[in-house]
Amino acid sequence: MIGPDQAAVGPGPTTSPVQRTVLSRNGVVTQAISFSPSAVSCHHVSEIGEEAPPHLLIGANREREREEEEEEEARMVGLDQLPLALLATIMMKLDVSSICSAGSTCKTFRHCASHVLSFIPSIHLLEIAPSIELLRPLLPPNPLMRSLKVDCDRLNDSAIRLLARPSLHELHLHNCGDFSGKLLSEIGSQCGDLKFLYLGSVAENRGRALHVSDLEELLSGCTQLEALFLMFDVSIFIRHNFARVWALASTKLTSLEIGYISSVMITELLNPNLEQTHIQPSVLPKIQKLSLSVDYITDAMVGTIFRGLMSLTHLDLRDAPIIEPRLTFDLTNSGLQQINQNGKLRHLSLVRSQEYLVTYFKRVNDLGILLMADRCANMESIYLGGFCRVTDTGFREILHSCSSLYKLRVAHGTLLTNLVFHDIRATSLSLTHVSLRWCNLLTNLGVKNLVSNVDLRVLDLRDCKSLGDEALRAIGSLSKLKILQLDGSDITDMGLSYLRWRVITSLTSLSLRGCKRLTDKGISLLFEGSSKYELQDLDLSNIPSISDDGILSLARARLPILELRLRQCPLISDTSIMALASMQAREEGWQGSRLRLLDLHNCGGITQLSFRWLKRPYFPRLRWLGLMGSVNRDMVDGLARSRPFLHVACHGEELGADPSNRLDDSYMREYDDIDEFEQWLLGGEDSGDDDDDNDDVDDEDVVMEVAESDAEMEP
Repeated sequence: MIGPDQAAVGPGPTTSPVQRTVLSRNGVVTQAISFSPSAVSCHHVSEIGEEAPPHLLIGANREREREEEEEEEARMVGLDQLPLALLATIMMKLDVSSICSAGSTCKTFRHCASHVLSFIPSIHLLEIAPSIELLRPLLPPNPLMRSLKVDCDRLNDSAIRLLARPSLHELHLHNCGDFSGKLLSEIGSQCGDLKFLYLGSVAENRGRALHVSDLEELLSGCTQLEALFLMFDVSIFIRHNFARVWALASTKLTSLEIGYISSVMITELLNPNLEQTHIQPSVLPKIQKLSLSVDYITDAMVGTIFRGLMSLTHLDLRDAPIIEPRLTFDLTNSGLQQINQNGKLRHLSLVRSQEYLVTYFKRVNDLGILLMADRCANMESIYLGGFCRVTDTGFREILHSCSSLYKLRVAHGTLLTNLVFHDIRATSLSLTHVSLRWCNLLTNLGVKNLVSNVDLRVLDLRDCKSLGDEALRAIGSLSKLKILQLDGSDITDMGLSYLRWRVITSLTSLSLRGCKRLTDKGISLLFEGSSKYELQDLDLSNIPSISDDGILSLARARLPILELRLRQCPLISDTSIMALASMQAREEGWQGSRLRLLDLHNCGGITQLSFRWLKRPYFPRLRWLGLMGSVNRDMVDGLARSRPFLHVACHGEELGADPSNRLDDSYMREYDDIDEFEQWLLGGEDSGDDDDDNDDVDDEDVVMEVAESDAEMEP
């Protein structure tokens, strides 16, 4: 058999010249050479004679090939022999993933890449949760680092010195459950130039302490903060010191989001003069964007927010009552009348979540919406969730009063009907984002009127159970649509086929969860007749008739899917897993499955065979995997050991990265590199899939591959 670096010797004079370029894994590039195999043969024939025996001709040809190889080796140029300064200059022009990809090829490049990491301005590791052993060599002293994003699920206080760096301007730390309040105080003392800070789940694990003094040191030390996201329960701080501590916050702070806080604490924070004998300056005077999750949205809190924050342009309030709220702890028409007193508000979100209790804003009706609309003529985005007593009159008033509105979201609009959109053509609106979730009185006719907004890019009609095929016929005209969610609707295969002509080629996300009348035929019709798709997120969960045939249709269409959800599909079996593992996306420079998320929870036909296909080298990009609850625990543990950075869920939880984290496909690697990536992560303990070179694997090897994997998925 002729190897990839061997030239075939042609039998006759018509054989074309062969050009060859040799690229080796150790960073060596040979110059391209051209020669004519027929010329080689004729040359030796003339030397030996026309009547020479065949074995002499063969020996002469082999000798000539050896001479050619020696000449070729003499002309080799080794990139690893270039000056390190020149290599570093070249690598500095690459992104992190490319630097780490180069660093995994040879020792010279590896050490050069490690050196470059001490000058690189940003490191993002949100798709995997590195241990401190992996993180330490990846984060050497670096005076030029400005942005750091890390999933801290495997870290604790011992990593604080690595994370809190004086040079940082932006810091994202997710899943900080094993950190104590020391994380806050150290960031405050070390990161004086920080402008953007995100802290998630701090001290949420049992036994971790969090004190108000830690928050005080954070706010007093980070004097340049412009955006602060405290995504944990801050109600544990002592109330009587809370307002005083926030008075120390940066005067440049314009954006604030808090994971959970009581409405009483917010009222006291923004109105510190309630218990003072003299007037205090306003806390957080320059806040423009405020997002809070509270126990109750109340009139008092809303009024305090708009009286205290005169520059407010974005307000996002969400509550989740555990008991039915009393009058003094609820939002009424009077509270809505206090919204936007300064006239600067552009984005408003008021949502009553039903996480703990099925409850609504029962003290708000159309009158409250009319009073609010008088002050909201310049509103651009409105989200109202749980307003069960607001009728078409109130919702129509919003559409006709807010001439700049482009984003409308309504959830649990129990009295919203088609009449809301009956005369929408008479308005000057150009809606691009519409969400009407759990609006069960909305029918096909309402959707037909709604799609007169031809610029719609996001359409969420989940759990609108009265929608059918005629709604899809209307939606089929929206050529700019990117996200379509139809969960629980009454559509059929015929309706789905209406999307194939103008919509399916532009969609990046499609959710059909719970559309129980769909079958494999609908999936086949949807992806038939086109060769170019942008679809990255597909949800076919809870569709009883979807089987392996439907998944085979997806594989044949070669969709560039990143996330595929097949929960509660009893007919999905091992055949689907094999098809997905072998699916080739239509993507230049990439081979193999692109899936990052695969949810197979309660798919009845999944057996031990599927676990063989879920191991390396298949599904090289997979980071989230959902399985049935009754699966063999030993198989799950074995899969987790072989792929330590794969999140495996067996309890039915929804999968996915943090919503603030967007995946990016800006860099693609070769299939073999992906497989080597997990070998590096495992410290060279390979199961025998591939043969590695003989270089010793050290921490730098691991770090190169960790950063390479995460950077390619990071925005």
